[in-house]
Amino acid sequence: MELKRVLEGVPLISEIPAALAGAEVRGLAYDSRRVEEGYLFFAFAGAKTDGARFANAAVENGALAVVSESPAFAGFNGMWLHVPHGRQALASASRNFYNKPDERLALTAVTGTNGKTTSTLLIDSILRAAGKTTALIGTIEYHLAGRVLPAVNTTPESLDLFRMFHDLEQAGGTHATLEASSHALDLGRIFAMQFHTAGFTNFTRDHLDYHHTMEAYFAAKQLLFTPRSGPPPRFAVVNADDEASSRLRFSSETEVFWYGIRQQPSKERWVRATDISSSFEGLRFTVAVGDARFAVESPLVGHINVYNILLACSAALTYGLSEQDIQNGVRELRSVPGRFERVEEGQPFMVVVDYAHTDDALRNVITVARQMKPKRVITLFGCGGDRDRSKRPLMGMAAAELSDSVVLTSDNPRSEDPLAIMNDAMVGVQRYDTPCAAEPDRERAIKKAIESAGPGDVVILAGKGHETYQVLRDGPIPFDDRQVARRALRSFGYKRST
Repeated sequence: MELKRVLEGVPLISEIPAALAGAEVRGLAYDSRRVEEGYLFFAFAGAKTDGARFANAAVENGALAVVSESPAFAGFNGMWLHVPHGRQALASASRNFYNKPDERLALTAVTGTNGKTTSTLLIDSILRAAGKTTALIGTIEYHLAGRVLPAVNTTPESLDLFRMFHDLEQAGGTHATLEASSHALDLGRIFAMQFHTAGFTNFTRDHLDYHHTMEAYFAAKQLLFTPRSGPPPRFAVVNADDEASSRLRFSSETEVFWYGIRQQPSKERWVRATDISSSFEGLRFTVAVGDARFAVESPLVGHINVYNILLACSAALTYGLSEQDIQNGVRELRSVPGRFERVEEGQPFMVVVDYAHTDDALRNVITVARQMKPKRVITLFGCGGDRDRSKRPLMGMAAAELSDSVVLTSDNPRSEDPLAIMNDAMVGVQRYDTPCAAEPDRERAIKKAIESAGPGDVVILAGKGHETYQVLRDGPIPFDDRQVARRALRSFGYKRST
């Protein structure tokens, strides 16, 4: 594709040289190591380094030109195109290069603090139950027309997204569902994309290390519904029971479906759960849509998943899918990795691993455990390093207030001292009289939590969920709470019967 077509609609500070406008672009890259002959290299600042540092390396690898929001620097040896915003330029160019697949695919994006992963997995399950060939892009892994790919970010860079959309279309796919993180929305990773449906789960404190204020964090979420570029979503599905939903703004072009448990007679399109039955085996309830009613059953446990299922049902309705497709898709999602995931080795108590890493998520997962009517709830948790310090005592308060016993440990300390992080969380724990053991070594802490459990108890290992690593000062090491818990249980003599 000609350079001028690739950059069509991209604002430019410096004009495209006439000699370059008709040049053939063979590919796009934002990593200089992936540049080949005839590529455009997009250089923008990342979390750890500025891509402009690798501009000369990209040219040496054959780049036609470098596109950057920074002006060319002294000593640069190639063609430089100056743009106002590097990531937005990459998004628009990627969309052009892959011939705008978002205009033909039906895209669903879900944002919110908690519940994005489960909600998107449910939506994808319903779509596949309806016979659709799909893509799923989220925190745990990416699915592309039946293939499973490792997840790099919750929401990848725009180039990676458009490449996956193109590949999905080539495979005969029709629908793609993705988690839209606040970082991705703010940075412009989904800039210029056209969405059929946008979902909103809830809004609680998180990511203030990046956004700094709750107002800025909310403004990033708002971008999914009133984007900086491109049309607004055709449909929005929004949690009416979450206070923050009343602050969301919608375009007159967007048709809004509201979902929830509490009655909201003022809502025009209302998807509500009634007759909820929650047990150790899962959930059963009735979905009411206007005068229509249909029953759903799910192996997922806890009232919090009622909301995730309602969001998925609402999204399915925006696609006109049948009640049977919805019922089948909800029933077929047996579990979500790292979300109240059970570890079974024949022990007389429950051990669950959960990704909860905010105070609100911790409250939710402990509440789910409480609904099982256990004798005791033992909660192990830690807080991440190089992240919002202000949520650490709040997490400590949530764990101590709702649990019978707490084990405070390390999560992903990154560059911080694990003991300093634990001290921040302990401030919140100590506001209650709940027994608390502190152990910075996470493996020993997991063993201690399991050792303290008796018949009928629930042990929650919170924070890391599906993650298979722990990030220390010197980098990541292999670490999977599920495997560690399984080893601990076996060390105490438990063994699952085959």
